Amino acid sequence: MLMLAIRLSPDLEKRLDELSKRTGRTKSFYAREAIITHLEDLEDIYMAEAVLERIHKGEEHTYTLDEVGKRLGLAD
Repeated sequence: MLMLAIRLSPDLEKRLDELSKRTGRTKSFYAREAIITHLEDLEDIYMAEAVLERIHKGEEHTYTLDEVGKRLGLAD
């Protein structure tokens, strides 16, 4: 398991400490949860940017809503 030391502003440290005390959870718990959530968001953003770049280069095919509806048999 990796140990990670991070520096927080006094205000952020106070908020984290107060949340920890109110909920009975550790500051490490909340730091870990924040990292997990933010990391998942960043991964999604970078994946979307990579797809967008491939679309702009013509390396990725896109479909219109009508095309998707027809392919799925949803078109009238």
